[in-house]
Amino acid sequence: MDGRGHLELLGPQLESGDARGQRGLQPAEWGGDTEFASQYAAYESLSEGMRRLLDDLKAVNASSKADATRTREDLTRQKEIVAEYVAEHPVVRTHPETGRKALYVNVGHTVRFSGMTEEESAPLLAFLFRHQVRPEFTCRFQWRAGSLAFWDNRCTQHNPVNDYHGHRRVMHRITLAGDRPR
Repeated sequence: MDGRGHLELLGPQLESGDARGQRGLQPAEWGGDTEFASQYAAYESLSEGMRRLLDDLKAVNASSKADATRTREDLTRQKEIVAEYVAEHPVVRTHPETGRKALYVNVGHTVRFSGMTEEESAPLLAFLFRHQVRPEFTCRFQWRAGSLAFWDNRCTQHNPVNDYHGHRRVMHRITLAGDRPR
């Protein structure tokens, strides 16, 4: 993954849906794969000292950060001003069903750590953004007509690879209701 992996953070509280499913109705003839990264593996591979540092930190997430990655076409199609949503979440999330810990920051929404400036937060966030998408934590899914991918959005990041220019790609996706990260 190239570091643009993300969790879907939804609504005013920027909470993730518990799970996400996607079906390939008409995958691109070429490209358009989706990469997935385990945030369990990313957290568990950190040193004990780094895990202790992160375990009690909270991060500020903002919907406006995702706006920076929009294309010119996205921005010109946007007809209305959308409100900015800001929420604070734990940097390390404990999965409510498995009890396992996972990193819960992402380059698309996480702006800074609570109680710190963006400048102070930047070095550690940059490390985490690179770390959480290391190749050993990832897999790549190649879409075919009728393919179905289903992932736990509470402990997995995904990155739809935008390498299918000029090819049509039609997907349907669902998101199951989520819970507040803890």
